[in-house]
Amino acid sequence: MKLNFTFLRRQMKKLVFCAILPLMTGCLGYPADVRPVAGFKLQNYLGKWYEIARLDHSFERGLDKVTAEYSMRDDGGVKVKNRGYSTEKGKWKEAIGKAFFVDTQDIGYLKVSFFGPFYGSYVVFELDKENYKYAFVTSSSKSYLWFLSRTPTVEEKMKQKFVERVESMGFDSKALIWVDHE
Repeated sequence: MKLNFTFLRRQMKKLVFCAILPLMTGCLGYPADVRPVAGFKLQNYLGKWYEIARLDHSFERGLDKVTAEYSMRDDGGVKVKNRGYSTEKGKWKEAIGKAFFVDTQDIGYLKVSFFGPFYGSYVVFELDKENYKYAFVTSSSKSYLWFLSRTPTVEEKMKQKFVERVESMGFDSKALIWVDHE
């Protein structure tokens, strides 16, 4: 039996391409029952936000006093600066990323990257559109979730609103981490 090396090489290239392409493009999209807000105004969203609650994930694990600051980049994208304090290590941790709109600029759906060509979804699914005082954000899966506010503390009724909203969407509210800003 004679092996067709040209065929095998093509098959290997296809396999490598199909395995690597998703890593290069990242995880875009959003869960079927999540809708990004319409009428989004980036200029109103820019500035400093305090993380009120989140689901646990490796890049913020153990951090308190977490903030996210958004500003314009020269290329039309958004600079993202996330910062949090590790009480265990006694020092601040900071990550700088970039974000770009996936669809139109009036839809709260962006792709964000902190690691080169790898992008993930940033989906604002609830927002105080009048004053931009709070935002509820998720990603391409329900394993990421954030409650952001312009102030380091919020009223209990806002916390309850967040919990009720995310529970109705299938998020595990018992797994929420309530961020300490003291």
